[in-house]
Amino acid sequence: MPPTSAGVATPQLISTRVLPSRVGIGLKAEHVDDLIQTKPNIAFLEIHAENYMGAGGPPHAYLSALREVFALSIHGVGLSIGGAGPLDELHMARLAALVDRYQPDAFSEHLAWSTHGGVFFNDLLPIVYDNATLKRVIEHVDRVQTRLRRKLLLENPSTYVGVAQNAWAEVDFIAEVARRSGCGLLLDVSNVYVSCINHGRDPEAYIDAFPIDRVEEIHLAGFAEDSDAAGARLLIDAHGTPVDDDVWALYCRTLRRAGPVATLIEWDNDVPALPVLVAQALLADAALAECAGAAGAAQ
Repeated sequence: MPPTSAGVATPQLISTRVLPSRVGIGLKAEHVDDLIQTKPNIAFLEIHAENYMGAGGPPHAYLSALREVFALSIHGVGLSIGGAGPLDELHMARLAALVDRYQPDAFSEHLAWSTHGGVFFNDLLPIVYDNATLKRVIEHVDRVQTRLRRKLLLENPSTYVGVAQNAWAEVDFIAEVARRSGCGLLLDVSNVYVSCINHGRDPEAYIDAFPIDRVEEIHLAGFAEDSDAAGARLLIDAHGTPVDDDVWALYCRTLRRAGPVATLIEWDNDVPALPVLVAQALLADAALAECAGAAGAAQ
């Protein structure tokens, strides 16, 4: 059993905003006019923070208009929470300015690393689940929460190769980070399915063990399918297709544990017309009402 000697971080969080427990979509520039004109029945929009770190221009003009209509989630992809070096304070300052400007209902980042020695890699790379990484991730989460004055939601990764040096199971590692740092969690159900299939693990067991009381947002997305050198099934977290039936089933299993949770439909590649995204959101809304309702009736 890995030691648990580190203390619990207690950042002075100020924002108490939370996302509505319904379904949202990722904001894409090609959908802006339709969103403003039609105001579809979705609960929130999510943006990638790094796309809005400029001082002005069209992105801020349309985001300001949409923020008047929809709740907002900001999703970071560049903090490198799991990186070996210190966090980039310039990046943090730009992020803090964005958060202050739009006062989002949630802010999230990935349990991954993407920087080393001052070099940024355009990917979200896996970390080693050991005690040294645990300490570093907790320190980084605490720094982010203190700087932003709000809770961070940490997202579970999608992975393609295992790490031999792991001392913790992924679910236990994530639960310990949340316990010691006070952060919330973003449960990406699609990532669970992708990683478990790639590593020959049981996605239902993963969901059943996940610290569900910490989950404040869920992500759903499509994946691409390939095969590895041995001919085994290999799933890629591609975000370019509708949500798979097996992921929908895993989502319902999650909701039966969690009750209603804010849910995002992610679609970042081969982006379809807005009605296609909204249709996926309505499917998630129906599942949320049915599965979360079943959870409430069983209590």
